[in-house]
Amino acid sequence: MNDSFTQVRQLAQLAEYIAVDYVEAVRDGQVINGDEYQEMLEFSQLIVTKVSAIQNEQTRGAELATQANALQDAIQKKQDTETIRQMSSSLRGTLLALMPQSALPDRLLPKTSIKQLFENQCASCHGESGGGDGVLAAQLKPAPTDFSDKERALNRSLLGLYDAISRGIDETAMQAFDQLSEQERWSLAFHVGSLAFQSGSPVAGEASNVTLQQLVNHTPAQLAADLPEVTLQTVQGLRANPKPLFEVSDDPLKITRDQLLLAQAAHQRGDYQVAQTLAVSAYLDGFELIENSLDAQDKALRRSLEVDMMAMRQLMKQPQAAGEVEGAVSQILIQLDDADRLLSESTLSNVTLFSASLFILLREGLEALLVVIAMVTVLVRTGRKDGLRYVHLGWVAALLAGVATWAAAQSLISISGASREVMEGVAALLAVLVLLYVGIWMHSKTHAAQWQAYIQQHINTHLTSGTLWGLALLAFIVVYREVFETVLFYQALLTQTASTQYPSVIGGFSLGVAFLLLLAWVLARYSVKLPIAKFFSITTYLLLALAFILMGKAVSALQEAALLGITPLPVSFEIDWVGVKSNWQGILAQLSVLLIFMMVTGSRKKASCPTSRTGDFKNPGIAPSKPD
Repeated sequence: MNDSFTQVRQLAQLAEYIAVDYVEAVRDGQVINGDEYQEMLEFSQLIVTKVSAIQNEQTRGAELATQANALQDAIQKKQDTETIRQMSSSLRGTLLALMPQSALPDRLLPKTSIKQLFENQCASCHGESGGGDGVLAAQLKPAPTDFSDKERALNRSLLGLYDAISRGIDETAMQAFDQLSEQERWSLAFHVGSLAFQSGSPVAGEASNVTLQQLVNHTPAQLAADLPEVTLQTVQGLRANPKPLFEVSDDPLKITRDQLLLAQAAHQRGDYQVAQTLAVSAYLDGFELIENSLDAQDKALRRSLEVDMMAMRQLMKQPQAAGEVEGAVSQILIQLDDADRLLSESTLSNVTLFSASLFILLREGLEALLVVIAMVTVLVRTGRKDGLRYVHLGWVAALLAGVATWAAAQSLISISGASREVMEGVAALLAVLVLLYVGIWMHSKTHAAQWQAYIQQHINTHLTSGTLWGLALLAFIVVYREVFETVLFYQALLTQTASTQYPSVIGGFSLGVAFLLLLAWVLARYSVKLPIAKFFSITTYLLLALAFILMGKAVSALQEAALLGITPLPVSFEIDWVGVKSNWQGILAQLSVLLIFMMVTGSRKKASCPTSRTGDFKNPGIAPSKPD
């Protein structure tokens, strides 16, 4: 964590310490404990000094200085405890607003492990039950904290406890336990923060209104005051048993936020590779799954978030100027809040759900359908209908494998978004190579004489069982790469759908299926009636177009998985339906597909010119056939 934010975090800890311990120093305007009161004076002076030294570009320096000076003056005047708590809380709130959100643990240690850890590290001072009565307690000044004191606990945040464990407390016997792992320190903070509230039990409905970040950052008293819909009893219950807040969420936006904060924390401690991996996960495991729904609400916001999150990955790869990563993360979090509000407060209409459902299926299914139909038609036109079963085997197996992979990812194994994108990117590249090869081959047969000569000499030898299995593999690849992602998109869409709106989603899906089946029937029926030269000419450019699109999507997938770099063009644009993005890598890769096609077909055309009117240019001994 950089020095500026470390200073802010320490100031928040001091402000909280004053709010908790002032009651031990002053009562009814009189000092009741000289040592405690002297500590309050020292801490308030330290806050004033540190505030004046903070250099913060977002500056709320004047506001902080005013609050710090007012708190010091109130302590000097021995004002009542409630006034000091309110002033400390206000100062701490200002400080929290200047800090990036804390990166929280995915899970705590098991209870038995936490208790053993507390006994080993804390019990000698704080006592086995946390009552501040350990075997060393009598020797310490000030006395160790009594974590079972409910009044104190109501004014202590889990963040403050974590910071005290991590950094210690100056001028006290509380040392820094930085030798412990982050998970161990958080586990101890949650444990000692629960000891005063063991009788609490959360109310399920209200507990859902509290986030883990809120529970950590704010004291129970503050949280109950700031959230009118949440009772103090609920907050106490969550402090006693925070387990519900650690349950794995399938909310894509929550996943996005959590991974971004973890990435920021990793970057702050200099672990740049982990930071970039987490930033990639924030997009692929979270945000990408709600892009379709957000597009229906605010396309500009979706595009802005996508661009900002791609830029964030580049920032995470190396050290940055102080505050740059924190500022970028904060900006994304603000936009995510806007997206969350759009998707939650304005429930998706039935029309929007229907359209999103239809669009998902058409976008993911159309490319695969066209490739499969092209293969089927080629087999029919070559008189090799026996090969159809290989193609059908390929796409049916892909449907089953895609659904099975998704199901396994839900329960048996963990497939990250990055792994998914690598799988899709590699599959798309393989499909591009095959499509380009087949397209070039078809282009060479656009003259009827060449095609008939090829049939006479090659068809029965080239369409061997190996080739037919190759067709099955191509059908499998182009369908499988779409199925898994399609299921994920529908899963994300259903999380934003009320049970009464399921018919809209089903309706969009059904219409998409009907449209694809109709398109398949039209293509299969009328493509076989085209003259052979015309058929191959049309199919050649159809396959070239698909190769062009899939190359763009392959590059995008590998970029999203952080395997390829991203060099933006001077202008920002996006043509999603042809896979065009505004970066040099994608543009050059797609242009290479066109260039390869033109170079190969151009050289073949030149080679065929001298003999094109007399027969097969590769087989001059074969007599020319009559054109169709």
